[in-house]
Amino acid sequence: MASLIPCPHCGIRPKEEFSIRGDASLIRPDPDASDEAWNDYVHIRANPRGAYREHWQHVAGCRRFLVVERDTLTHEVFSVTDAAAAAREVLR
Repeated sequence: MASLIPCPHCGIRPKEEFSIRGDASLIRPDPDASDEAWNDYVHIRANPRGAYREHWQHVAGCRRFLVVERDTLTHEVFSVTDAAAAAREVLR
């Protein structure tokens, strides 16, 4: 059985319609941050096992960016949120 992603705009769709765009928990350093902070932000990535938040894009559908919370071991999807809405929540 194919993995399914519940897009908040298009409904339940097969994962092949999506492209993973990276870690959604990273916080961009301030523009005047040290070179080390920028190096860590750009190049250093964890490879966690378990619950993880990622940016995905629905490339074969609405083309929106989404924040997908899933288990990297079982691929179970816990939640999917529009990335713009998730960003607004962080700014509050």
